[in-house]
Amino acid sequence: MGRRDTAAPLDVPPAIELRGISKAFGTVQANKDISIRVMPGTIHGIIGENGAGKSTLMSILYGFYRADSGEIFINGKKTEIHDSQDAIRAGIGMVFQHFKLVPNFTVLENIVLGAEDGALLRPSLAKARRVLDELAREYELEVDPDAVVEDLSVGHQQRVEILKALYRHADILILDEPTGVLTPAEADHLFRILKNLKEQGKTIILITHKLREIMEVTDTVSVMRRGEMTATVRTAETSPEQLAELMVGRKVLLNVPKAPASPGATVLEVEDLRVTDADGVERLKGISFQIRAGEILGIAGVAGNGQSELLAVLGGIMKGQGRVRLNGEELDLTGRHSDGQSRRARGIAHVPEDRQRLGMILDFTAWENVAFGYHHDPAYQKNRWLMDNDAILRDTMGKMERFDVRPPIPTLQAKNFSGGNQQKIILAREIERNPDLLLVGQPTRGVDIGAIEFIHKRIVELRDAGKAVLLVSVELDEIMSLSDRIAVMFDGRIMGERLPEQTDERELGLLMAGVANGKGDAR
Repeated sequence: MGRRDTAAPLDVPPAIELRGISKAFGTVQANKDISIRVMPGTIHGIIGENGAGKSTLMSILYGFYRADSGEIFINGKKTEIHDSQDAIRAGIGMVFQHFKLVPNFTVLENIVLGAEDGALLRPSLAKARRVLDELAREYELEVDPDAVVEDLSVGHQQRVEILKALYRHADILILDEPTGVLTPAEADHLFRILKNLKEQGKTIILITHKLREIMEVTDTVSVMRRGEMTATVRTAETSPEQLAELMVGRKVLLNVPKAPASPGATVLEVEDLRVTDADGVERLKGISFQIRAGEILGIAGVAGNGQSELLAVLGGIMKGQGRVRLNGEELDLTGRHSDGQSRRARGIAHVPEDRQRLGMILDFTAWENVAFGYHHDPAYQKNRWLMDNDAILRDTMGKMERFDVRPPIPTLQAKNFSGGNQQKIILAREIERNPDLLLVGQPTRGVDIGAIEFIHKRIVELRDAGKAVLLVSVELDEIMSLSDRIAVMFDGRIMGERLPEQTDERELGLLMAGVANGKGDAR
């Protein structure tokens, strides 16, 4: 397979052309009269806030949804796509954010699953092994065909998904938030793969909320807002700031300005903290660190390396072993005072990583969610037996106004707010308790870029008010922007600690992958 010339003649039709695509779900107009052209042999980015309609549009292209109106053209030919099999036959492959692999199958078995050549599996596997070897060498997609998928790293599992699409002769690849669970090194390797695919004439659509990735790897980018296409521009002729403004409809601060920290007394001391889960697996393996008043300690790492357990123990959700002191006083890690209620009483506020599972009850109203965990507050009580619902409603209204929650309706069920506004409700509940220590996990996961700016400002304001903040995030941009010190976790251990101004994403990425590079820790 030789390399192709990607400089397509002017009369070559688009690889993909969507004309007047509209799709509604009940009264919600997810896509409204969208038209887009993606030229062959290019990487085309699609960005937009949550609910902008990106995933719906790509689901229509891949056959998961049927458009209410509009037409699809593939390589200049009108194409009816009723389901994903039609899309595959049209040369379209899709790599989902959450992989569609069978964990206990081998790579080879996953590749041929659904694409067998006949009733006998052996010839299909032999053919797939030959093709896989060719594809791996051509596109830098090396992966052991006999490895069991659940034993592979996330980055290698993603390669299997790409190989699956290529094995099915995909010339057009759609990737949905492909770097969300990758280390920086894995993301860089993915970008090299995408550039190789482009050089071979493949057409790639990249859905991502990370503007840095758009600028680094795409040729053109389309911006969606509220179900409509607002602009398509050449990447070389735009900037992250312009794209953010097109997404939100106003200027957005991508990096919230903050003065240097002025740390005070030590608020949190953690020594040799260990956690073993219900299956007997040790998740934290002797964690030690400190946080002082007036500083943000960022914990970087790929998801699943112990960060969740760290927040859970400190927040009173899990039990642990070791020593944890808050303002010099020991915290109970195993007994009757190791729960969340006791933590709140000691001045610890917790914004959990999973807001919908641990941060709120979606079927309850906003004002009920604001009272959760703080329902014993005298300000919320009429007497020993009855809560003062009117007082909670008034308090919720104030919080909604100060945290710009939209719509500002305390009686609305939590499930009817966007992800960003759900997060603002939780932040308002926790931050306005004036905690000594704020535990905040993935503060902007699934949050619109405008809300990200707001949330970052509130976290910095809390630090500037002399509070200690423990920030856990898989977003390195967020860690670098907000943190005064950065600790990197891998496999339940802290691999190293760095100052943001004395490190970079490459070094942090090595630590996240478990590779210590010999640089001295900043203590």
